[in-house]
Amino acid sequence: MNSATLPGTTLTNLKATIGGTFRRIIAFFQENHMFTFGVLLLLALFLFGAIGSLWISPKKADMGANPLNLSPSAEYPLGTDGLGRDMLAVMVIGIPNTFKIGFLAGAVGVLIGTLIGLFAGYYRGFADTLFSSFADVMLVIPTLAILITISAYVRVVTVEIMAVIVGLLSWPLPARVIRSQTLSLRERLFVEVSRLSGANDFEIIVLQILPNLTAYLAASFVGAVSAGILASVGLEVLGLGPQTVPTIGRTLFYAFKYSALFRGMWWWWGPPVFTLATIFTGLFQMSISLDKYANPRLKSAGRG
Repeated sequence: MNSATLPGTTLTNLKATIGGTFRRIIAFFQENHMFTFGVLLLLALFLFGAIGSLWISPKKADMGANPLNLSPSAEYPLGTDGLGRDMLAVMVIGIPNTFKIGFLAGAVGVLIGTLIGLFAGYYRGFADTLFSSFADVMLVIPTLAILITISAYVRVVTVEIMAVIVGLLSWPLPARVIRSQTLSLRERLFVEVSRLSGANDFEIIVLQILPNLTAYLAASFVGAVSAGILASVGLEVLGLGPQTVPTIGRTLFYAFKYSALFRGMWWWWGPPVFTLATIFTGLFQMSISLDKYANPRLKSAGRG
């Protein structure tokens, strides 16, 4: 009898948990203006690329498709670079690709880090020691050096491959955060009550522990996205990364390579730098707000 009703009860509890989490997210947006401002900044850039792609032909971003070195004008609002590319078309295509790398890398890193952190923090013992030691080793290894080495040996680097490479090396920090919080949550009374009620480990982790990690998961994801974009731009400025599609970092690589700064071609390097500044400003606003929300001490200090 109990075994027959358990799946239905679990599904009902899962729906209630998801509904409660969704309501908390809406309330968080309403209460945290700094976070909302950061989201709006990123959303504005994303819409610039999404809407611009409907009006601007991607062929204008091809090399030699336009006259060289034209300053901004009515026909070319952001001018053209030394490769004959319309800079407006380059930005329209490059911004979504840069976002794609960051969000995919962040998703991969947080997913791996969450699984490892939950497993190590909940079961402790040998698993905790093994994964924690591995994460500590990964944290002290210079990630950029590994990325440069891997990217140099990968023959064809696409946006997706770049995101996966960056994401596979960005899991240690989220894993440490999730592990520490899981270690604390597993000792709480509500977890013990669920265990005594007959809930198995999977139900406890998914229905009890994971919903209480929402703020930490969000903060880890924002940090992983920021780190992913920064790492990908760093690789692209060095001449590595995707070479067949425009990205913000690749645009800066060409601007530096052909001395756009010394030639006074501000429209070549200015829009990418402004875009990166806007992206990191938005991510920083989101990160600060999430840190205050997740850490009661920071939240109370901010009010004081």
